[in-house]
Amino acid sequence: MKLKIILVEDDPDLGMVLKQYLEFSDFEVVWITHPEEILKNKKMIDGYQLAILDVMLPGIDGFELSKEIRKTSDIPFLFLTAKSQSIDRILGLKLGADDYITKPCEPEELILRIKNILRRQNHIKEDIIKIGYYSFVPEQFRLIYQDHAIQLTEKESELLLLLSKNNRRIINRKEILETLWGENDYFLGRSLDVFMTRLRKYFQHDERITLDSVRGVGFKVEFPDNRS
Repeated sequence: MKLKIILVEDDPDLGMVLKQYLEFSDFEVVWITHPEEILKNKKMIDGYQLAILDVMLPGIDGFELSKEIRKTSDIPFLFLTAKSQSIDRILGLKLGADDYITKPCEPEELILRIKNILRRQNHIKEDIIKIGYYSFVPEQFRLIYQDHAIQLTEKESELLLLLSKNNRRIINRKEILETLWGENDYFLGRSLDVFMTRLRKYFQHDERITLDSVRGVGFKVEFPDNRS
């Protein structure tokens, strides 16, 4: 079952982009452009797991809207605003916001913040992938060996997640490039080789893990795994 988010954003372009990106990230989203819709029917947020509130809204700002929501609901909410002054951030947190992000924001960052909130609310469980003696936490871009944590880059994490889904098979280089970068390009291919070299180094403590190049095709991935 998809987790449900209510988005209150009056900017039509930003609202559409956020709605599409959230839905692409497997959330169910209701997008509202006028806060009066919630004020007239506060029960409409029942059943939702999170509210994203733009601060600069017509008629009533996001801060005041959050106060009204809190009278009847304990739904977690995140403020989305162009304001960056610390006083606004402090005010938002004092009003009970679970997080606060300024515009323009990277959609990936917004998704991570949302998932962190929902994880704290026990709506989602952190996904941990066992790769041999290692534990891979995709949401945190972390690879853990014993008591040592390796902080991966976003692309390293995306690549490792793709490889973990293709264990014990040959995965085509073109497929990797188009999945991670959206195109099959020579220079991106060189970057892919660099990332694969890094991953091999990260996994040096478990000789059962192999990331072998298959000339003219791609890579053969093999490791003992156990998703938990």
